Amino acid sequence: MTAASTTVPLLQARALSFHRQDEPVFAPLDFQLHAGELALVEGDNGSGKTTLLRMLAGLLHRGGGELLWRGEALQRDQCAGQILFLGHQLGLKADLSPRENLRIAAGLHGTREGLGMASVLADVGLRGYEDEPVRRLSAGQKKRAALARLVLLPATLWLLDEPYANLDRIGIALVNHLLEKHTAAGGAAMVTSHGTVSFHGGEPRRIRMHG
Repeated sequence: MTAASTTVPLLQARALSFHRQDEPVFAPLDFQLHAGELALVEGDNGSGKTTLLRMLAGLLHRGGGELLWRGEALQRDQCAGQILFLGHQLGLKADLSPRENLRIAAGLHGTREGLGMASVLADVGLRGYEDEPVRRLSAGQKKRAALARLVLLPATLWLLDEPYANLDRIGIALVNHLLEKHTAAGGAAMVTSHGTVSFHGGEPRRIRMHG
């Protein structure tokens, strides 16, 4: 990444922590993320990488510290639709098609200007599978359907937990392309990955997790 911007960070954590049964999962964490940045969340297994992303997505309550969104205390209702989480559970309804899943998501959060469901599904490699029930798709195709949701919805921050899982070489390149396009347009992303992330948009910010 380029030198840190002097503008207000998109997301900022101050002494952020999480406890499970009164035991800390990770040490108090400080970081900031600006628009246009990609952050790699690094750490050993069990260091709390997934926990952190789930907390930022509002799926877990933080144990302590502060979270700021655009310089103000993060309020889930105020940034609904601005933060999207993609984890091991893809959030797709198995009996619906990729197109139907996208229609539901778009009904809740709207769509990016100039994008349509058909073009987005084609761009992620699901041309011809738009109306196939998700339960009949391969693991890689399901992941592509979830990626289509990221592309279509107008979220600013993507939280991606192991986004390369179940993808072939072409799918991995697709994730990298989507990340580069998203950050180039002023979005931001936080990514966990056990593999090597090939990101050509600049040097990613690194957030190191410690138990």
